[in-house]
Amino acid sequence: MAALPKIAEIPDLEVDPITLDIIENALRHARFEMDAVLFRSAMSPVIREQHDEFPMLTDPQGRMVVGQFGAYISEMMADWDRGIYPGDVILTSDPYKCSASISHTNDWLVLVPIFFEDELVGWSSQFGHQMDAGGRLPGSLPTGATTIFEEGIIIPPLKIVERGEVQEDVLRLILNNVRLPEMNRADLFAIIAACHAGERRVMGLCERFGKDVYLATLQALLDRTHEAMRKLIQLAIPEEPQTFEDWIDDDGLGNGPYKMQLTIWREGEEAWFDWSGTDPQSLGPINFYLSEGMFKMFIGVYLIMVNDPDILFNDGFYPLLHVVMPEGCLLSPRHPAALGCRTHGLARLFDVLGGALTKQAPELNTAAGYGTSPYMLYSGWKESGEFFYAMEILYGGIPGRPIGDGMDGHSWWPLFENIPTEYLEAYYPLRVDGYTTVTDSGGAGLHRGGNGVEKRYVYLEPGHVSIHDDRWLTRPWGVLGGQPGERSTKILRRVDGTEVVLPAKCDEVAVSPGDMLIYRTAGGGGWKDRLDRPVAAVERDVAFGLVSAEKALSAYGVVLGDPAATDAERARQRAARGDAPAFDFGPPLEEVLARCEEETGLPAPVQAKPLRWSPLESRESALERARGG
Repeated sequence: MAALPKIAEIPDLEVDPITLDIIENALRHARFEMDAVLFRSAMSPVIREQHDEFPMLTDPQGRMVVGQFGAYISEMMADWDRGIYPGDVILTSDPYKCSASISHTNDWLVLVPIFFEDELVGWSSQFGHQMDAGGRLPGSLPTGATTIFEEGIIIPPLKIVERGEVQEDVLRLILNNVRLPEMNRADLFAIIAACHAGERRVMGLCERFGKDVYLATLQALLDRTHEAMRKLIQLAIPEEPQTFEDWIDDDGLGNGPYKMQLTIWREGEEAWFDWSGTDPQSLGPINFYLSEGMFKMFIGVYLIMVNDPDILFNDGFYPLLHVVMPEGCLLSPRHPAALGCRTHGLARLFDVLGGALTKQAPELNTAAGYGTSPYMLYSGWKESGEFFYAMEILYGGIPGRPIGDGMDGHSWWPLFENIPTEYLEAYYPLRVDGYTTVTDSGGAGLHRGGNGVEKRYVYLEPGHVSIHDDRWLTRPWGVLGGQPGERSTKILRRVDGTEVVLPAKCDEVAVSPGDMLIYRTAGGGGWKDRLDRPVAAVERDVAFGLVSAEKALSAYGVVLGDPAATDAERARQRAARGDAPAFDFGPPLEEVLARCEEETGLPAPVQAKPLRWSPLESRESALERARGG
């Protein structure tokens, strides 16, 4: 067994506030420099334009000090026995070999150890979504997959670079299994270059301030976030358990809906998050293999962004949080469960977390958002014989929030961006006929839920289209008198004028030149009493085309241009409604299922039988594991 490197110890030093501030901001800038290097070097639009990537810098123990997705070093290196040396670069795309540090095979994760004076002082890491990772279909995201083996090449943790030397045979093997090897190679080495940029900045800080001061500063930053989160936990999380549930509509194979249930409570200054009651893993690929460390980061991100955005994201607060996830459930699936459509569970996680937290501090939390990461994939062969493959992530309505309206057509991940229409039309055989907001799709509220988007793609070459989306059945709920947002829909308008409603999860839909896909995403739920929204705000929304005159009347009680009639209509609606409901999901789930085909044009999903090869662990056993039993 190869020896692991000497890991630098964090000294017991007190760092003065000015030095602390300088190093903190230097690390923040280093993290964004990593992004900049990647965006300027990558080829794929998903990384280069949409920024589907996540950087991280850690301390010697692998705890994230700056980054986005939380630390995963300790899980990845738990079984590592091949030694680590300066110049090494470790690569993996296997969620099951890194404790779900990444959640599907398209995410290629790179680790670069940072050495200073022959000691490991930290890690620079980044992962990015590869456009294709091989497998059954272009894009490696088949909605009909039942195992991970259908979702592309599965790279175990290995050295792609050893002591500065690229392992060409390993690289050739990997690239021989993907459809776009030049793009994959460019994106992989762009990720590696970004990690080296972070490495250089950390080494520079060690040289400037000394290794001991640098490491002591990292501990101080972790301790500061720990203290801030300790106060937030006591503010936002009750001692009495609170339970909330929401649903993923289907698994792509006609099964569903799938329940995600969370119970939260506080014991002293520590918080518990129990996913018992969540449905067993699905046969289809909607399973979201959730790393415990990643979920703790999501909790921190949610609490920090809602309550105090100036707090630095890092792993310092992890000891305050405890997570219970029964093995075999939708969030802890057993190998070889398919994972390609995991973004529905990822986004719903935030809805469920927000719903559970709203019960304790309703004024501080949000409604539900559009609930997924919508994908459009289009591939085929041009008449010239050239293969093409386009992939775009769309956005939807952000929920109404305590600080104001939800954003229209925005990503859940704040740093994601649109692919410019000019880019799509220049590089792929398609035309964007329109890209607009969906009027009235945001839930009414004192703070309106954001509208979803409508994007109209006209295809110019014969090919096949795949779609990943959700919230076509259930609605993004509103809170404290806010109404739900509207559902998503997909319509394929053939060149002959006929139309067909497409499922929210489908593969290999054949398209011909001139066919148009009308892709509408869901809106966000409204926050607080819709009848208290300022009349001027409603009239502005109508003028901007965000809300129709009809919805201004029915949802907000506003008669445009007539204050007296508005007062009377609002009084009438308040009397008819009674007290504003704490949550508004729309009709009960049983009614939604009964009326599914009538309202959506699609058959209702059916409840799937549990998988025999993946029994669900009991809550008692999962809770005992979480308590260290």
